[in-house]
Amino acid sequence: MNNDTISAVATANGIGSIAIIRISGDKALGIAKKLTRNKNLNPRYATLTNIYDFKNELIDESIVIYFKAPFSFTAEDVVEIQCHGGFIVAQSVLKATIAHGARLATAGEFSKRAFFNGRIDLSQAEAIAQLIEAKSEDASRILAQQMKGSLKEYVENIRDEIIHILAYSEVSIDYAEEDLPEDLVLQIEAKLEDLRKSLQKTLQASRAREGLMQGFRVAIVGKPNVGKSSLLNALLNYNRAIVSDIAGTTRDTIEEQVKVGTHLIRIVDTAGIRESGDEIERIGIERSIEAIKESDIVVALFDASRAADSEDEQMLLLIKSYACDKHVIYLKNKIDLEQKFSHAEIKFDIELNSKESVDPLVVALENIMNSTNSSDEMMLISQRQISAVEYTLKNIEESFFPLRDQELEIFSFHLNEAVKEIASITRPFENDEMLEKMFGSFCLGK
Repeated sequence: MNNDTISAVATANGIGSIAIIRISGDKALGIAKKLTRNKNLNPRYATLTNIYDFKNELIDESIVIYFKAPFSFTAEDVVEIQCHGGFIVAQSVLKATIAHGARLATAGEFSKRAFFNGRIDLSQAEAIAQLIEAKSEDASRILAQQMKGSLKEYVENIRDEIIHILAYSEVSIDYAEEDLPEDLVLQIEAKLEDLRKSLQKTLQASRAREGLMQGFRVAIVGKPNVGKSSLLNALLNYNRAIVSDIAGTTRDTIEEQVKVGTHLIRIVDTAGIRESGDEIERIGIERSIEAIKESDIVVALFDASRAADSEDEQMLLLIKSYACDKHVIYLKNKIDLEQKFSHAEIKFDIELNSKESVDPLVVALENIMNSTNSSDEMMLISQRQISAVEYTLKNIEESFFPLRDQELEIFSFHLNEAVKEIASITRPFENDEMLEKMFGSFCLGK
């Protein structure tokens, strides 16, 4: 890492009460003194002062806070300037910092410096990035815990257990003519089995709760004219989708976000699923099937006022084919009309008239989403972390066979690979390309 002093606007673009410009590096304090004409900026004190540009013209009256290294986010000298919000003021202050010797930070560079300076590890860096875009209160609580090091502690415990087992093998390799005592092999197998179960539980819990991190996707599916668009509009509390009595009005998927309880969810209104000779409608139906595959929850909608027909049968077949591992809510709509629908295989979870109230559906969605966070298992928050645990688990599982055959070099190889993989969650030994890619996905100012 170079020793450049970097600067960036750390708050989102747009008009607001306050904008924050962050400076980090050896020149941070000197730049702040030039901007403020103030020689007495005490660490961790908020100083109300004028900010001047490189021509000594007044930009704004702001609050300046100096964080002396190593007691800052990056473990370098950091200065934060809290000026009045608005694009012009913030950019003027930023330009002044650059004129006095800073350079514009790249995406994620503040967090990358914090990582390289030992202030945070990769698991904490990823938690910071995802906390900004958290889709639920449960997610924000999990991410806050990981920012404080809960995943780091979990990884260190797993790593230490593997190294402890590895030590027996490495010592025994030096005495290759002697087999490991049978009771020692059994003890090692028991420890490996405990690790295997722990990692499996973590993977299962993480996959089951993926919607907490990414935001739950809810697909509304059904044959044409069962009220899918009306249901979407009712959930959103405004007319987002066109509603008509003409079958096939919705030709494509429509996606919108809405908050349900403490969760921000993405609702997908799909095209009516039926056999169609219309090319555009056929493509829309294919996208509906894709929406079912990608969803966490499927709301299967049926029309209470129409008798079950072949299109309803096709709907059931699609749900069995593509939604077998998902939460499916069977919903009977239009219950205010004469009841004609009946099907031996369908047990409805909810019956309602979407034009009057969708509260029962909202409650059902909230209960499903809340139930995903009932586990106390550690949660992985990115595909990178999941992949690392999968490879760790794979190497542990493959280590059983050489252990039983007393092939200790191969056994040690698998355990060394396991240590390397699990450690990569928090601080990989070497992989500059991966680090550049990961921190490059952060926003500016982070």
